[in-house]
Amino acid sequence: MSFQEELEKRRTFGIVSHPDAGKTTLTEKLLLFGGAIQVAGAVKSNKIKKHATSDFMEIERQRGISVATSVMAFEYRGKKINILDTPGHKDFAEDTFRTLTAVDSAIVVIDVAKGVETQTEALVKVCKMRKTPMIVFINKMDREGKDGFDLLDEVESKLGLKVVPLSWPIGMGQRFQGVYNLYKKQLVIFRPHSKQDNKEEVVVIDDLANAELETIVGTEAAAELRDEVNMIEEVYPPLSEEEYLNGNISPVFFGSAINNFGVKEMLDCFVEIAPFPLPRETEERIVEPDEDKFTGFIFKIHANMDPKHRDRIAFLRICSGIFQRNTNYLHVRQDKKIKFSNPTAFMASKKSVVDEAYPGDIVGLYDSGNFKIGDALTTGEKLHFKGIPSFSPEQFRYVDNADPLKSKQLAKGLNQLMEEGVAQMFVKEVNNRRVIGTVGALQFEVIQYRLKNEYGASCSYEPINLHKACWVSCEDNAALKEFMTKRKRDLAKDIDGQLVFLAESAWTLKMAQENHPEVSFHFTSEF
Repeated sequence: MSFQEELEKRRTFGIVSHPDAGKTTLTEKLLLFGGAIQVAGAVKSNKIKKHATSDFMEIERQRGISVATSVMAFEYRGKKINILDTPGHKDFAEDTFRTLTAVDSAIVVIDVAKGVETQTEALVKVCKMRKTPMIVFINKMDREGKDGFDLLDEVESKLGLKVVPLSWPIGMGQRFQGVYNLYKKQLVIFRPHSKQDNKEEVVVIDDLANAELETIVGTEAAAELRDEVNMIEEVYPPLSEEEYLNGNISPVFFGSAINNFGVKEMLDCFVEIAPFPLPRETEERIVEPDEDKFTGFIFKIHANMDPKHRDRIAFLRICSGIFQRNTNYLHVRQDKKIKFSNPTAFMASKKSVVDEAYPGDIVGLYDSGNFKIGDALTTGEKLHFKGIPSFSPEQFRYVDNADPLKSKQLAKGLNQLMEEGVAQMFVKEVNNRRVIGTVGALQFEVIQYRLKNEYGASCSYEPINLHKACWVSCEDNAALKEFMTKRKRDLAKDIDGQLVFLAESAWTLKMAQENHPEVSFHFTSEF
């Protein structure tokens, strides 16, 4: 197969939503269609001892939530599909934001009963900033929820997306009978209690005036469906692939992921219209996917994917050219050549060695500590990929060693977890105490759990009253020196040795900005 054909085969997307909207369940069902797994796992269930394939960390299994982005690949209808299942919980938003830099499109999952929730709004905002094409999947139609038109209005008003319904539900909850696929002009009949069976009952109905519709769904439901489809055709524009690819319109599908219903319609449309690998922006130039020379960037690092083997894996998004095993590539930040003898492809935690990979693919590289998030690999050109920031944390605690005999293990564990981007660590200038900053409180629990289980180290936390951490820069050395002398008690260094101002309150930050106008305060590390 030619390079261009390989390129056009690829679809790399992320699934984003608020927690519990059914994102991980949807991922399972997509993998089921691709034949990547035989039986979908239960994301939360005490009765079933199978677990969701994409939730492979022990803490995820215990809590029934995703706390780390999982990467999975499968083949479907001649296309190679790469899914990145992201954490929905707001405490892990930073991992999700970074993951969105590695995708070409996104599927937004919305719970029919809860509608658009806060975390969905935050994630869609990031997708819109990048003009990422989005498909909306309204989930849990087998439960009672909001009216279909009300939901579309909510998506348009809260998320700012212009929607195009491509399937429409017939009833909901107890009255849910299926969906009418406007994209293919087909009626898909819902049969409850056939959760693992992906053979759906499909009736081709080109004309909704056909009397067969009454026979299948009943007179009342048929009349309601005709009225609603008429309204859709009058109010909403037809699907324009160009508008979708530009991020201007979002197709909407209805279904029930847990019952494996309505998922196939969305997947069939997705493989037809979703973009193959898109260009990527660097500080030097735009990188086109069809260039001959290989380029890629690290968007995620995960230590101890298999705690028995202490392996640390850097996730590489390939942006152009062909990545080949046992070939020397330039690590731009370190300015040195590295080659990889066992690069891996993923099915969640299951890994297989790959000889070559193409733009859009995600490859795992075994890493002994060389990589940081945002690092570029190329065949020799010095490129710096844009848009992979660290965000200013919102919660802070001092971290102390709870077991003096395990100081080395604690230091190693903290460094590796910080390099993963789980949280950020600042070392105070005055007393060398370590401060951990996170986006949400749950991350402190995850750090403690992983230090104990993966590194054999124990830590305890102590409260510290901080409002914000800001990276600082200043072109005037004298002004910077004066600032550092006057504000020494509020200064720290991050893991890369960059200067950070730890503001105790909004007022402290405001005063520092007013008293030191030559100093710039940054709320992301990418400045």
